[in-house]
Amino acid sequence: MAGREPEGPPRGRTPERAARGHPNESTAGARAEALAAVYLEARGLAIIERNFRRRCGEIDLVARDGTTLVFVEVRLRRGQAFGGAAASITAAKRARLLRAAGLYLARLSGTPDCRIDAVLLDALDERRIEWLQDVISAG
Repeated sequence: MAGREPEGPPRGRTPERAARGHPNESTAGARAEALAAVYLEARGLAIIERNFRRRCGEIDLVARDGTTLVFVEVRLRRGQAFGGAAASITAAKRARLLRAAGLYLARLSGTPDCRIDAVLLDALDERRIEWLQDVISAG
């Protein structure tokens, strides 16, 4: 029928959907993860996997710190308007990290000591990295 408004949610490439898949954001995220990996390696950690993805969530970096398995969440925030990088690790994000870490651990023959760390960046600059260890109890 002519002149009738479509029903239901908008289809296609809405501004909200376009922002989520913006190529510059994924490039900045990949660069932040690469910076975090270099930063952690310089401090003695060995990166053993990147971007462990499962339906329930993603772990940006998996590393070894001696005998401890470390799951690393990398957060890039370019401003403090919404609380900065640390504030962006919400309860929902923590729950997804724990689920993904559990799935990673289930693949192993034994359960090593492990922890979840966060590497926070407010710019793509290694001098401005903040590394928080054991931010969520993983087991």
